[in-house]
Amino acid sequence: MAGGQLRVYLGAAPGVGKTFAMLDEGRRRLERGTDVVIGYVETHGRARTVEAARDLEVVSRQLVSYRGVETTEMDLESLLARRPEVALVDELAHTNAYDDEYRAAHPGANAKRWQDVRDLLEAGIDVITTVNVQHLESLNDVVESITGIRQTETVPDAFVRAATTVELVDMSPQALQRRMAHGNIYAADKIEHALTHYFREGNLAALRELALLWLADRVDEGLDRYRSAHGIDATWATRERVVVAVSGAEESVALMRRAARIASRTAGGEWLAVYVTRRDGLSAVSAVQLERLRAKTQELGGTFHAVVAADVAEGLLDFARGVNATQVLLGASRRSRLATLLRPGVGETVISDSGDIDVHVVTHAYARRGAGSGRRRARVSRRRLVVGYLLAVLGTTALAVGLYLTPDLHGLPTESMLFMALVIATALVGGLWPAVTAALCGGLALNYFFVDPTGTLSIADPENAFAIAVFLLTGVAVATVVDRAARQTVQATRARAEANALAVLSHTLLHTGDSQESLLSRVCQLFTMSGGAILRTTGDQTRVETRFGDAPSTVDEADADIVVSPEVTVVFRGHPLDAADRRLMSAYATHFQIVRERREALAESRHAAELAEGNRTRTALLAAVSHDLRTPLAAIKAGVSSLRAPGVTWSPADEAELLATVEDGADRLENLIGNLLDLSRLQMGTINPLLGEVDLASAVEWALDPLPDSGQVRVRLGEDALTAHADPGLLDRVVANLVENALRHTPAGTTVEVTSEADVDPSTADGPRVLVRVVDHGPGIPAESKAALFAPFQRLGDVPNGDGLGLGLAVARGLAEAMDGRLSAEDTPGGGLTMVIDLPAATQPAPSPEAVEGPEPIEDPEPRRAPVEDPGPRPEPVEGPEGVAPVSRPLGAVAP
Repeated sequence: MAGGQLRVYLGAAPGVGKTFAMLDEGRRRLERGTDVVIGYVETHGRARTVEAARDLEVVSRQLVSYRGVETTEMDLESLLARRPEVALVDELAHTNAYDDEYRAAHPGANAKRWQDVRDLLEAGIDVITTVNVQHLESLNDVVESITGIRQTETVPDAFVRAATTVELVDMSPQALQRRMAHGNIYAADKIEHALTHYFREGNLAALRELALLWLADRVDEGLDRYRSAHGIDATWATRERVVVAVSGAEESVALMRRAARIASRTAGGEWLAVYVTRRDGLSAVSAVQLERLRAKTQELGGTFHAVVAADVAEGLLDFARGVNATQVLLGASRRSRLATLLRPGVGETVISDSGDIDVHVVTHAYARRGAGSGRRRARVSRRRLVVGYLLAVLGTTALAVGLYLTPDLHGLPTESMLFMALVIATALVGGLWPAVTAALCGGLALNYFFVDPTGTLSIADPENAFAIAVFLLTGVAVATVVDRAARQTVQATRARAEANALAVLSHTLLHTGDSQESLLSRVCQLFTMSGGAILRTTGDQTRVETRFGDAPSTVDEADADIVVSPEVTVVFRGHPLDAADRRLMSAYATHFQIVRERREALAESRHAAELAEGNRTRTALLAAVSHDLRTPLAAIKAGVSSLRAPGVTWSPADEAELLATVEDGADRLENLIGNLLDLSRLQMGTINPLLGEVDLASAVEWALDPLPDSGQVRVRLGEDALTAHADPGLLDRVVANLVENALRHTPAGTTVEVTSEADVDPSTADGPRVLVRVVDHGPGIPAESKAALFAPFQRLGDVPNGDGLGLGLAVARGLAEAMDGRLSAEDTPGGGLTMVIDLPAATQPAPSPEAVEGPEPIEDPEPRRAPVEDPGPRPEPVEGPEGVAPVSRPLGAVAP
């Protein structure tokens, strides 16, 4: 932390003495001449704590009000102004009791006390503070499982770990219980409950162990920093830490179990499994095997690590020293004793170079039995092996005959070099054993045909005998080296191909998303398959889930297959896979599984979101219905009861008013139920609009006609007769709902305007459009609330005094979208909200106003209800579909 230094007193439970230790440290520094003040100390009425704070200066607290109760909090501003050298601040995890009014007046106020401490440190003030282990964020869930109490006040571990000093204030559970029983922690009326609940001995012992372990981890971090800063590589056995080397072979699991047993013998012991990959990539296990090792390590309680090194033994020891390991566990070598004598293995190198790290070599059932399944040598194909042996025998014969027929052109050295060249060629073609055969045949041919006495295997000159022996040894050695180099070349080529394929795989993982089809096609292209399919087995039935190209339908028809899970298999048609390709294919199997899990997780997430939305809708519906349906029913009930009251004679005016109240309540109830039914049909997709050419002027006039004459609506339509491709009945409902909503939110004395215009933007991909705007000059809504404006049961700014279920805009948008239209909200210049209906324009021009009965295109500057030309006879209302209010134009057909 920049600036001041932080000292934290950590306790396992309340009452262990953290605050007293903090005050004692403050007094000690004060006696040395340091400027120390108390920023905040909670004494809890404990006499010794009060006495410890007596000689220290106290910065006055600030008085705040929270939920109507006055309390005090640390005054950060006063403390910063006082600027002491050291500030004592108790209860680091405390949440500041600031209400909304205080936060509005102090925008920079911190929500947590640890944030206040951070500000003090940044100002260069040293801070001494206290915190209990249950308030550390990383231990919150663990503490809840122990005590049954979830702590709502927590401190980030990173903040406490960054402290200069963390000191544990420790006390045994028995001593803490005695302190509690003596009344030194809580008041007398709380002691019995505390001892039988939170302060049970088991709870206190567990919390104490948590505190010790957390602090031990922090001490380990400090030790690592010290060793790194001073370049110390030697092992400091502060904790038993076992590193076990795994290769992916069959014995790896047994080695991990042994490491887990060794680590469990000492308190705080831990073990780590490490897999070392050679940097040249010539020897490695498959991704599936690595994942199995990782899962098994976690199951046994260890941690898995994969490292890359030029040499396996060197990489293993570097890792062990880096984690300060005390022991290294190795399996007994699978190599033969002869191979070990010729070239030391990993185990021998680790033992000789381990230094002060103990090395355990564990025997197992596969010791001295050759390479395991984790790493296999590349094998020469049968065809190359046959060609190699033929070259060794027939090539040697042909070379011997050719040299025998031309004795004057060469001598023994040339003949030896030619046979050696044949040995090398055989090694390149057929591998080690055909090359050894060529060396033996070449040696015999040299002896029989070209070394005196010729025609016999006996050798007269000892020097020639030595030359033949050297030839044989050199031939075998060269064959071995050439064979090994050829094998490594093949392995390197395959490793490069696998690396390229895995690079493609990683790119695919980022770009194919959740598409199994795309992944399947890429795999077929990579492995030159003619087709592939994903098969899912359920019980005794197998079905094709996804296919590509000429795909097989069953596993029996496939040339190659990979198992993704017990239920899912990917099959291919083309050619069988060799071992190297199958290893690479296993990585794709893992990828298939990831894609499937991602798709399933996404589907589950969507299903959960749908369930949550359904619950929210039902909750909102119940809340809204409880108020908004009851209000008109109450009005109807009151009006009818008054009219039927015996002994009361109503005047005609009073009777008309009561009947109007009943009628108004019935109309409101009908509107609410109609909106509910419309929303239900929209969500079920059972509204099928009857689309046709609709004159916007007539549609707007007919939509506004049933509304009350408030004098607030102005209609401003263009001179051109605009027509839309829409359902006249649905458009009637959309316009009416929008105007009603605008009138409800527009203050008295302001107007609501209805305008229309053509949208002929050539960049519009879906053709020409027409726009109808309903403009109000009310309070408007914030930009962040517009997304929720069209949600069902949403009433922004008019709850609880408003009426309606908050369905008008949701229904309006649904009806607009059913007509291939859009409904959106814009800000009105000068304040307010503008609702924009965007509909497809009619393909045929509308007839002129003179040719039809209907209103003239109008430019009405006066409030609505000014006299306009009669639009002609209005059709009688027709009964809409069941549950939908009657309308003056036919509604869209509703599917049964």
